[in-house]
Amino acid sequence: MEGVIVRSNSSSPLATTPFKRETQSEFPSKQPKMSLNNTHEPVSIKLIPKRITEAHLNYLCEKGRLREAIAALDSISERGSKVRTDTFNRLIKSCTQANSIHLGRKLHNHIGLVSVLDPFTETKLLGMYAKCGSFEDARKVFDEMRERNLYTWSAMIGACSREQRWKEVVGLFYKMVMGDGIVPDYFLFTKILQACGKCGDVETGRLIHSIAIRSGMSYETRLANSILAVYAKCGRLDWAKRFFWKMEVKNKVSWNSIITGYCLKGEIREARKVFDFMREEGIEPNLVTWNILITSYNQSGNFELAMEMMEEMQSFEITPDVVTWTTMISGLAQNNRVSQALEMFGEMLLAGVEPNEITVTAVISACASLKALPIGVELHSFAVKIGCTENVLVGNSLIDMYSKCGKLDAAQRAFDLIAMKDVYSWNSMIGGYCQAGYLGKAHDLFSKMQISDVPPNVVTWNTMITGYMRNGDEDQGMDLFQKMVKDGTIKRDTASWNTVISGYLQNGNKNKALGIFRQMQSLFVRLNSISILSLLPACANLIAVKKVKEIHGCVLRRSLQPELAVANSLIDSYAKSGTILYSRNIFDGMSNKDVTTWNRMIAGYVLHGHSCVALNLFDLMEKVGLKPNGETFVSIISACGPAGMVDEGKRFFSSMTENYNISPDLDHYLAMIHLFGRSGRLEEAIEFVKNMAIEPDFSVWSALLTAGRIHGNTRLVVLAGERLLGLKPGDAFIQRFVLQTCASCGISADCLNMRNHSTGNETKESLGLSWIELRNRVHTFVAGDQSKTNSDILYPWIRSIARKIRGCAPRDGLCIQEEEKEETGGVHSEKLAIAFALFGTPQASQCIRVVNSLRICGDCHQTAKFISRTYRCEIYLCIEEGQMEEIRGIGVSGFSAESGKFKNSTAKDGRNTSSSQMFGEPFIWMNRLEDGIKGRTTPKEHKDRMIEGFNQNKVSAIAFLQAKATTNSGARHTGQKSPNRKLWEKFICSRAEVKRRRSLRHGGKLRPRQPSDVIVFVGCLWIRPTINLKIQLRRFYKRQLRISMIPRQRSMEEFLPLPCL
Repeated sequence: MEGVIVRSNSSSPLATTPFKRETQSEFPSKQPKMSLNNTHEPVSIKLIPKRITEAHLNYLCEKGRLREAIAALDSISERGSKVRTDTFNRLIKSCTQANSIHLGRKLHNHIGLVSVLDPFTETKLLGMYAKCGSFEDARKVFDEMRERNLYTWSAMIGACSREQRWKEVVGLFYKMVMGDGIVPDYFLFTKILQACGKCGDVETGRLIHSIAIRSGMSYETRLANSILAVYAKCGRLDWAKRFFWKMEVKNKVSWNSIITGYCLKGEIREARKVFDFMREEGIEPNLVTWNILITSYNQSGNFELAMEMMEEMQSFEITPDVVTWTTMISGLAQNNRVSQALEMFGEMLLAGVEPNEITVTAVISACASLKALPIGVELHSFAVKIGCTENVLVGNSLIDMYSKCGKLDAAQRAFDLIAMKDVYSWNSMIGGYCQAGYLGKAHDLFSKMQISDVPPNVVTWNTMITGYMRNGDEDQGMDLFQKMVKDGTIKRDTASWNTVISGYLQNGNKNKALGIFRQMQSLFVRLNSISILSLLPACANLIAVKKVKEIHGCVLRRSLQPELAVANSLIDSYAKSGTILYSRNIFDGMSNKDVTTWNRMIAGYVLHGHSCVALNLFDLMEKVGLKPNGETFVSIISACGPAGMVDEGKRFFSSMTENYNISPDLDHYLAMIHLFGRSGRLEEAIEFVKNMAIEPDFSVWSALLTAGRIHGNTRLVVLAGERLLGLKPGDAFIQRFVLQTCASCGISADCLNMRNHSTGNETKESLGLSWIELRNRVHTFVAGDQSKTNSDILYPWIRSIARKIRGCAPRDGLCIQEEEKEETGGVHSEKLAIAFALFGTPQASQCIRVVNSLRICGDCHQTAKFISRTYRCEIYLCIEEGQMEEIRGIGVSGFSAESGKFKNSTAKDGRNTSSSQMFGEPFIWMNRLEDGIKGRTTPKEHKDRMIEGFNQNKVSAIAFLQAKATTNSGARHTGQKSPNRKLWEKFICSRAEVKRRRSLRHGGKLRPRQPSDVIVFVGCLWIRPTINLKIQLRRFYKRQLRISMIPRQRSMEEFLPLPCL
């Protein structure tokens, strides 16, 4: 046996007798076999483990060998043994400390080994599941418990609080009290009150307050602070203040709660007073107190005050923490101070404060707003360095930043790195692809999302619909819109409808957009401000005034008028639809007005030709302390043109840069060119164009061409015409317009450099279209159209009107033809539309609104004036939006029945706005006088000469009044109705109207009673009648009259009642 080595796992091959006895009793009697061979392989001896005891389980738990301890329970289960309750509880505690939900579930499977299962063990098991993040398992254990005590309810409420299921916490409280009859203790009440504050359940908070008073716990400071926090967070500031001042003991938490209540209510000044009083009481604010005020200042947009608070905080040797810096950075980014937000982030790093995920998210979002890709890439590197790229908030901000910067590959990589993607991650990535036009990739990602753990929400569907509609694929967008209803998983919200409406409007399908809007109303979908703001601009034209009123009715029913953006849009829409009085009514009824509100109202008056009212509004705007912007000055300079106030316009233009630091853009330059062109200062206009800081574009040369045509400046016509043809050589209408302008000025086409352009013979004749709305239907007319059912009546009537006009030639300023001549193309469409309106609805033809696709010719212009004067109706004509806007602009031209007055509110169309286009035959004398002095006098001299002309021609004025009063002189005394009674009341007012006007002009105090008042309006000025005129008027009426004079500075709207909606 020499040389043989026997290897064994045991320490000794021999055993003593007692050991053998012990092994015989616990192990099988069969001895292990020993194998000897020449290979010297070790001898393996199989040892059977000894019996597992509870002491051994406790030993394994203490040593952290939890897996072995739970595995040992299998052998105990096979033996049919039991485990004491305290041993099992110790195992549950070890699973909780190890945060191992897997081992906890294995341990739960051995719950039957517990000798006596009591509620304490089940509560420990419930708490283990809750702390390990498995709320569903915790809820299952709770529901299966037969007996629940206070600790069980506390554990379940704590589990719901950990998952932020605040409403479930409140529900458990009622089940606990009303079902099991268990009253919470002091600690549990604080958790329930926290849930009440989070979900806004102030009634439950009041109930707990009453229970605390009856049970004598209301004096506990922590419970009192929780009750105070509920009242403050739920907006019951009065209750919170009353409760706070009655508290016997107030600590810093109490003061923080009441300050938070003031801040949530928006009463930041009161919050600051409480803050100062807190310090007077000897309680120094802590970091949380300072952060509450700084956050409130930032959320309200008072960044300067927030910065002062931060500096004051540092003066008290309180160092700002990451919450303070993050609040400042987020406040700057949300208030469009993105550059300052990035600078603040740099200061934060220099101060040695390490940013967290929220800070990085705010800074990256700021870069996305600026589209600052280089800075965003640096921040991405910083996020990688601090290890927060897998955070879902940071990842979502990176996706948004890269998508807005057009780096979709980088956005996709950031998307792939997010471990736990939420719905915002998917929506951001899909939105990035849709915005870039990659609808195929967006649809693929949308399909993957549908089979992922995160299903699409309504925002996802809306994003896809927006992408299709924005890229012109309306059918696919509508398919998705309809599929939302068919699937039934996602319910369409208001944003879904707004998306479709906006898409149709963006693609020019106004009728489909209005159809969706009506369908939206029929299904009782609640409108919001976005719905209104999308639709109103589409209805801002002459023939859609009923649609504007309909939408206005929806605004009133939904109580959306207090929203500033909605009211501003209504003002603009009513003005563009020809109802400026409605705009003024809304404007006067607004309690809060911003710069946009004033701009819309001023622009509306400029559009309607009320330049003096617009200038007065501008002065009032400055008096109330609002600073005008660039849009304001465009309207004001445009208002100076029709009023002939060239010097005032130049002063406004200069004050933009000198007083308001506003750099002029193309709109300002264009308004100045129109101003010079209207007044005939063409040399100044040419010099102004040469000195422009930006390159003149098509609209500038169009304005110069129009000015040269009106004033017969051949050199300017040739210069502007060549530039226009050079900018748009292939535009047939431009060639036609330039050639007709040259022909009207007596210039041969050979003078123009048209070698590289096609001649006028190659241009196609434009097809004139007109639209009119009658009985809620829009009728379309084409030049020469005879398809209407009553064409056999319309055409003879139009020919008879032409014979009555007796070939009145149009003025030179209106002779540019865009349509074919009627000899070749048939009767123009606007004549057909006006005739159709008069014959279609004679009872509602007091106001006719026509929208044209082209500029009306001179003959149509004279025809409209004649019809307006003869049939006592107002006719509004405007050019369709988007048709040759550079040359004509967009405006409203109206013909009023009072003396056949023609109202021209187009500020940019270049037409001559002399009085001959504004008044009928009774004021021919005034027209000629004004033509002789306009453009060569100051406004004051102009007014004086107008008054002088009126004094010299008072007989004509009396004749005018006689003509208007002829049919009414008897009716006035007999009380009979007369067809011209409304016209007469414009001059001879009723006694009630006289009282109202006297009260308006005298601060509400009636002046002495007078027999009657006569208000005479001539031209654009309210003028003072002379003594001789008064005498002649009194002789004419054979009684005493008081002839009032209204100052020029006052608006006519102040003396006329506003219509009610």
